[in-house]
Amino acid sequence: MMRLLLFLFWALIYLQVNGQDLRLWYDKPATRWEETLPLGNGWIGMMPNGGIYEENIVLNEISMWSGGVHDANNYNAYKQVSTIQELLFQGKNDEAEKLVNANYVCIGPGSGHGQGATVPYGCYQNLGFLNINFLHQQKATSYRRELDLKTAIAKASFKINDTTFSREYFTSQDKNIGVMKFSADKKKAISVAMHFYRDENVRSHQVQGNTILVQGTLPNGMGGDGLQFATKFLVVKKGGSILNYDNQIIIKGADEIVVYYAASTDYYGHDPLEYIEKQLAGKLDYAALKKKHLAKYKEVFDRVTLNINDQNPQHNIPTDIRLSNFYENPAQDNGLATLYYQYGRYLTISSTARNSDNALPPNLQGLWAHQIQTPWNGDYHLNVNAQMNHWGVEVSNLSEYHKPFIQLIKRLAKEGEKTAQAYYNAPGWVVYMMTNVWGYTAPGENASWGSSTASGWLCNHIWEHYQFTQDEEYLREVYPILRAAAKFYKHTLVRDPKSNYLVTSPSVSPENGVILPNGKQASVVMGPTIDNQIVRELYMSVIAADSILVLNDTFSGQLKEDLNQLPPPVVISPDGRVMEWLEDYKESEPQHRHVSHLYGLYPAPFISPISTPAYASAAKKTLEVRGDGGTGWSRAWKILFWARLHDGDHALEILRQLLKPALTPEGKVSAGTYPNLFCAHPPFQIDGNFGGSAGIAEMLIQSHENFIHLLPALPNNWKDGEVRGLRVRGNMTVDIKWKNNAVLDYKIHGQKGTPVQVLINNKYQNKII
Repeated sequence: MMRLLLFLFWALIYLQVNGQDLRLWYDKPATRWEETLPLGNGWIGMMPNGGIYEENIVLNEISMWSGGVHDANNYNAYKQVSTIQELLFQGKNDEAEKLVNANYVCIGPGSGHGQGATVPYGCYQNLGFLNINFLHQQKATSYRRELDLKTAIAKASFKINDTTFSREYFTSQDKNIGVMKFSADKKKAISVAMHFYRDENVRSHQVQGNTILVQGTLPNGMGGDGLQFATKFLVVKKGGSILNYDNQIIIKGADEIVVYYAASTDYYGHDPLEYIEKQLAGKLDYAALKKKHLAKYKEVFDRVTLNINDQNPQHNIPTDIRLSNFYENPAQDNGLATLYYQYGRYLTISSTARNSDNALPPNLQGLWAHQIQTPWNGDYHLNVNAQMNHWGVEVSNLSEYHKPFIQLIKRLAKEGEKTAQAYYNAPGWVVYMMTNVWGYTAPGENASWGSSTASGWLCNHIWEHYQFTQDEEYLREVYPILRAAAKFYKHTLVRDPKSNYLVTSPSVSPENGVILPNGKQASVVMGPTIDNQIVRELYMSVIAADSILVLNDTFSGQLKEDLNQLPPPVVISPDGRVMEWLEDYKESEPQHRHVSHLYGLYPAPFISPISTPAYASAAKKTLEVRGDGGTGWSRAWKILFWARLHDGDHALEILRQLLKPALTPEGKVSAGTYPNLFCAHPPFQIDGNFGGSAGIAEMLIQSHENFIHLLPALPNNWKDGEVRGLRVRGNMTVDIKWKNNAVLDYKIHGQKGTPVQVLINNKYQNKII
């Protein structure tokens, strides 16, 4: 009888999971970019607004970067390092900071303070816009616009009089083209005028027959030409007539129109025109393209299913209204948490290309931008943001989407050798807080935000990829990068005269500052806590990799000796918090958006309610004082912190705040989430989406303490549910079913015979797979 009841229960759950609605939908067209629906395949992207009378589709290609390769290192900087360190030894941080700002910054304009479109650093830019004017002007009814995460296909439909108009859009996961289909249930109902436009840098714009071909050149920021780009649109109609007028294609009386779009640049080493012509060559069949797209997409998206009990499903409510309702009462819509989690996975698949050495990782905007000068250059910020973009890929069964970021790290490691020499006369490699597609590794323009080293943090991703995949061939390939990063830190650490620990100097705690005993403010310090945790983690990774690969590297022995001379991962202040700096300075911003000194809680494994409860208590108090607010990505990180502290209800509360509608009725914008579920810093930054999605996964499963912890931070409101396909360290996949907030059943898939320890319902189990 019990077995029958269990079967019936899980049959019901199965139906719920497979019948689960994963659509964003709206009852009106988008009126601003942050309401449009993102489509992409890691190479190109498009965002249609679903306009009734005018469709405006924002187009992107992920390598559309101005600027170019240039050396911004100050090769005289190392001559000042000992003077700066001596000032820090004496507690004269403000004087040290003046020297850092004079020497330990880049030469030239650097990132242009986030406005780098016309300087050598460059910026990520949108490709342009496809504008389609529909020659019907009557009032529309029955409007619906949607994005189905299960298919990566967007749609729009409406009625005018007795005619139903339909649109369908996707960027193929099989072939690098975008597809737009416009149809109606009455013949000869579609008449349009379409044209492409871009604000600048267009060299050639040709409209001929059923094609639009555009070529251009971006500036390199040094007075010359940069990347060459090309895009082409092929319009295929059924019925009706076609003509060209000025820069437009005009079609009248068609039964159906399909637009195929391709774009590329010479960043990849090929001629962009030849490339796009090849993509659009031959007979293109819409149905066949769609079928192959779905097969390629679903083979990765369908790896993970999540269902959380939802007594009153809200999927019949438009997503923008649903977002407001969730903020008011998250308990009424567990389905939105599921939708948001899967949206993060969808954005990864859409903004990152797999199985290619040329693919670029998602930048601050993923690959979606509607401006020439994107916010903060749309680059890769390396003091949390680019890392957060990849926090969910391993656990959410998208491991191959980590590889473009790791490929970028490999390139930075080579270029960063010059930076290590320039600023410290040191071996190994280093990169500071930002980079671009050109391999920029120098510091930023100001010490307060630009002088934190990121190479150790980037090595966390190299090591985590091995932890999840157990690929020793990969580990052997990347070991020299880990080793060289550690070599830089070993060479540059100095002994703090007060504590006698080996510490970084000069450095900063990203992007926070201190109030000195003399009342002055400064950012430059020795041994900020995040550095101490990162260096410890890096040394431990190198030592472990050496052991796994049986290299018998004498360098790892030296690192073992140095581990004992590093500061502990956590120093607790007199008021019970984790100290952000090795010295207990007064904070200039007690509720700063960065909580970098909890790096040891997440992503590192140094703070745990189980193994280091005193550290965990200090971390909790730190978060309580810091507060639950912050920018979008800051809130996402706090979800992960509370998940690691095993407080699911608090993690859910931060998720509620992350999903706060960013747009007010008065038109103001605040941190939270835009109507299309893009994260608002503000403005849009995709890291909050990825971090929030990773946080939900971390609430359901953790594996960083050498055992698998099932439902470590399950909120009370997520009473019943099931998740399938989550990944854990050790190259294993886990399915979990739960009821009344307790694990009912679970399965671990991995290499047969592997011993594992599982923490389930507060009890440890040892088993063999």
